[in-house]
This record gives sequence, C-alpha cells and structure tokens, in this order.
Amino acid sequence: SSSHGASVGDFVSFASLTAVDGLTTDNLNKEHEILSVPSATTFTVNTGGSATSGSVAGGGSSGTAAFQIAIGLNSTVLGPGWGAGTWGRFTWGSASGSLAGQTLRLWFADDFGEDIICNIADGAIYYWDATNAVTTRAVLLSSRTGASDVPTVTRKLLVSDIDRHVLCFGANPVGSATQDPLLIRWSDQESSVDWTPTATNTAGDLRLSQGSEIITAVRTSRQILVWTDHSLHSVQYVGAPYTFSTALLADNTRIAGPNVALSINDLVFWMGQENFYVYDGRIQVLPCSVREYVFDDLNTQQSFKFHAGSLSSQTEIWWYYCSADSSEIDRYVVYNYGQQVWYYGTLTRTAWNDRASGQRSFPQSASTDRFLYNHEKGLDDGSQSPSTAVPAYIQSADFDIGDGDQFMLIRRIIPDLSFTGSSDSTPAVTLTMQSRDFNGKAVTETVTGTVEESSSDVYTNQVFLRARGRSMNFKVSNADTGVNWRLGAPRLDVQADGRR
Repeated sequence: SSSHGASVGDFVSFASLTAVDGLTTDNLNKEHEILSVPSATTFTVNTGGSATSGSVAGGGSSGTAAFQIAIGLNSTVLGPGWGAGTWGRFTWGSASGSLAGQTLRLWFADDFGEDIICNIADGAIYYWDATNAVTTRAVLLSSRTGASDVPTVTRKLLVSDIDRHVLCFGANPVGSATQDPLLIRWSDQESSVDWTPTATNTAGDLRLSQGSEIITAVRTSRQILVWTDHSLHSVQYVGAPYTFSTALLADNTRIAGPNVALSINDLVFWMGQENFYVYDGRIQVLPCSVREYVFDDLNTQQSFKFHAGSLSSQTEIWWYYCSADSSEIDRYVVYNYGQQVWYYGTLTRTAWNDRASGQRSFPQSASTDRFLYNHEKGLDDGSQSPSTAVPAYIQSADFDIGDGDQFMLIRRIIPDLSFTGSSDSTPAVTLTMQSRDFNGKAVTETVTGTVEESSSDVYTNQVFLRARGRSMNFKVSNADTGVNWRLGAPRLDVQADGRR
C-alpha cells in the first residue's frame, strides 16, 4: 500500500480482493492483525488459508485496506532532557520527561442517551450509534451529519447529565488545530455535533486560570471537578448566557493520574502524588495508615496506568498502581470508607467495573493476560485450574502493658472466629503471636496455634499459647481453599511477668 503508518498489533480490514492461489475471498476479505511491518509500504498478515503453490506472479486483483485506529503504546515513554514536559508534572527529584505524544493509549467514554461518545486521550472524538447494532464501528464525530467545529483533539470528554452538554477538557479552540491544555469546550445543549458558539445556542468555552494542563475531570450530581497538574476547579451549569462557570477550589492539589479519582455518594476520592484525598465540599487529606508503603514505592512514570474502582457492596475504593520496580500494575491499596480502615495487596488488574444492577452480578476487571475476571464470586482464585486459595491475614500492631515497663506472659487465646460460608468441611486458620523484648527490635519469639471447625460443629474454643515479651502482636491467617472466616473480638489471657 501507500505509506500506511501501521504498527505490529494494529488491525486492517480488506475488501474487494479476489481469490488467488488457493486463498478464498473468505480468507482475504476480513479483519486481520498486522504481524510485521517490513517497510513503510508493506505489512504482513496471516489469512488463515493455505496457498496452493506459494508463489503467483502479480497476485490477485487490487482491493481496499481499511486501517483501524492504531493500538498505541502500552506504556508511557518519557522524553529526556531539561525542559521536557511541563513544570511540576512530577514530584521534585523525579526524572524529567515529556508525555506529549508518548503516553500509553487511553480511551474515555460516556453515554449519550443509548449511544456512546468517546475519545482517545489527547486525540479525536468518536461516536457509536446503538441503532446500527454492535457490528458497526464508531465513527469520527466530525463525520456525522450536522457536525460543526467539533474539537479535533481533547484530553477527556464527559456528558453533563442534567443539562445534556458534551464537555471536552483540554481541547483545541474554534478555528485552531492546536490543543490548549487548559481549555474547556462544550457542545450545544442536547447536541453532540454542534460546537459552534452562536447567539441562538449554548455551545461555548472557558479557560482555567491555574495550572499548566488539565489532567482529568469527574462528574458528580452537583458539579464537575477538574484537576490540572497542581490545582482543582469546580465547573457548574449556570444557564444563559454563560452556560457554565468555574471556580478555583485549591491551587496546591495534585492528582496521580487521569483515572484515580472516583465519585461515590457525592464524595470524591482521589490518589494524589503524596497523599489520598476526599472532597465533600472541602478538600481533606485522608489519614492513611499505609501511606509510606504506597508512596515510597511508586512508579510515577506510569501514572497513566493507575486507576480507581469501587466495590460498593463492601464500601471500598480500590486503587491499582505500579510499584517502583514495575512498569505494569502489580499492587492495590483499598480504603474502606464505611469502617475507615486501609488494606493492601498484590494483583494485576488493568481496568475495573463495579457490579451494575440488572447488568452484571459481580464486579468485573481486566488483566494483562487478556481475560475478564468476576470478583467477589466464591472463595478461591478461579484464574487457575484447579482453583487455588486466596491467602489472607489480619495482624494487629504491637501492644504492651504498663506503657511497656513490664514484660507480659500470654497463656491462651479465646479466638471469637466465625467460619460461616466456608465450603471446606474442616475450615481452619492459624493464630500467630510474635513477641519482642524491646519495642522496635527484632522478634524474639513466635508461637502458633490452630482454630478449626469440623463438620460435626466441633469448634476450637480456646488455644493454649505461651509467649513472653515486652510487646507483642497478634495475627490470624489462612492459605487453604474453601475457607471463609470473620474475626470478632478475641480475648487474650495476659499477666504481668517478673522480667523487666
């Protein structure tokens, strides 16, 4: 073909090709994945057919090759050098880098009635019409009937639910093809195609007063929150003649990436570059007991991969992120806003959707292995066959008696554990006590015991453990399939010991 600009992994659809050398039209006229790109004008695909001779001079007749949108990068590639990228994009001391044209491929999508309107991050806008069924692809919004001054580039789009405007954040101005990273544009009310401001419609634009670029935006029931690289703004519908107005909420607030903010019950939670935050009419730093664990081991160069998801049934917000030595999502941190506690773990999930009433029975997520996973289904890890256990534990902080001026002796534990919902006939957990002679020093003694429940409802009422130390901690854990447990209020038989 002529210079195609395609890369390995992109897709192309052939049409009007005729059968040749044993290859049928069904082999040829379909969608193909590009396997190699020997030159700017040639590429290789696998038709799935078998040639008769393997060599036919001139081949078959000419046809058309429709190239799909390039798949883009799967990781951010930073540009080197002083001055690359906007000032303040990363925390002080981070490597310099330019994300312009080098970010991984992100899509943003929203409902427009029964249809879908979407955009590539820092790219064009597309429209999918549900009346054409799922066999029809989305098309450029600018190609639809009546399209007028549709933005050609935007960071992210949203549909304002109440007033039915499409808003583009970080768009090109009317009459210019150059992206303005602080410009917000919106369409005429109830229209996705009319973006030309006139005296008789509500299309328009405004520019934020703080920041160097818009990072993301999140819709709530009352307003839209917009983050730049170091500020937070509110955008609200005010009606004629201005349509939307903006207010600066904070000028020293950062966000880690475009997908780490989440609106739940009119509270907005997000991951910053050094803290977690919540907005409930005012901006507050969330007290986080695992803050150092998360932010001291973070790959900020892949922040466009970080994402947040809700697990509403458990009042949880999950943030997935890349640890410092990983270029792919490998960790998560969870905030339980119902109990106001934090927990963390390791898991590779590249996207997340909470369960939706009438649509999905379970939360779903995607992974780098190209599978979709149901979560909160069963007790075990079903990504492998046979299923494997999901190891779990809860561990207390160190505790002492008398402000640590005396040693203590623990002789037994009354566990207060429930195994309701377990599929194992004899579910069990391990109790572990660790003791230290001096606070902050190495563990000097570790003792363990088991709590189990048999099929005849025989339950371990008490566990006899002997542990001695100035401070101790208590842990409950399991790594067996089919085990579901809940911890109540365990009681420890403790007495002061003679040692000091």
